[in-house]
Amino acid sequence: MSEKITVRDIIKKKGKEKIIAITSYDYPTTLLIDSVGVDLILVGDSLGMTVLGYDSTLPVTLEDMIRHTAAVARARPRALVVTDMPFMTYESSKRDALVNAAKLLRAGAEAVKIEGGIEYADTIETLVNAGIPVLGHIGLTPQRKNKLGGYRLMGKDPESAEKVLEDAKAVEEAGAFAVVIEFTTAEVTKVVTEMLKIPTIGIGSGPYCDGQIIVIHDIIGLTQNPPPFAKKYVDVSPLIVEGVRRYKEEVLLGKFPSKEHYWHAPNDVRAYLKKKYERDFYI
Repeated sequence: MSEKITVRDIIKKKGKEKIIAITSYDYPTTLLIDSVGVDLILVGDSLGMTVLGYDSTLPVTLEDMIRHTAAVARARPRALVVTDMPFMTYESSKRDALVNAAKLLRAGAEAVKIEGGIEYADTIETLVNAGIPVLGHIGLTPQRKNKLGGYRLMGKDPESAEKVLEDAKAVEEAGAFAVVIEFTTAEVTKVVTEMLKIPTIGIGSGPYCDGQIIVIHDIIGLTQNPPPFAKKYVDVSPLIVEGVRRYKEEVLLGKFPSKEHYWHAPNDVRAYLKKKYERDFYI
């Protein structure tokens, strides 16, 4: 397999080759994902819903992201590892953004992702100037769902379309190496992709981006209520249920563990136990 993918490799793919990005939140899943040869692995704050059982990303803490980033990083993936900065870890001040981003990099992230456009351009620039690569995120920004009035499609009217375009320009000018565009109309996304020099990575925003990103739990069937733009490629849920069902059945019937799943004590230990505890072992 080729060398480790860097931010520069992602930038070079603009207009040449589609960027393949996907989320991961743990060590074994990262090993499997990376074996396929993806370009970018996002430790997304979507873990709040996919792994931790919350109904949004808002309760996710910096400590959550540090823990899961470290788990992903231990798999030593070839793909670039990017971590979401969770809600209220970068909004209050540039200093907080720097301190918290540094903690994520120390945990193993190679870049961070920030939601927001014009309003956080200065923060992006500050991080980039400090040597911390930033992946932008515009369009639908889930951390702002309360302000937006829920998870709604962006670019359905001239005002929101213009906001996406202005945000895209601001993120690029601030120094982001690429930008995620979420749940935005395909036409607006196409204009953004053609306008920017940095790559665009779409999620629910049509086919015109320089790449796509998706949540791992959505494509393998582990999300109970997936978003409308998600696609299920395989469904591992029945396999998991069947495995647990068969395990339960064999334990109840005394079939598990069978002889290949446990070990006998040597003769001297058995003799000792028989003498001291008056137990016979007929095996």
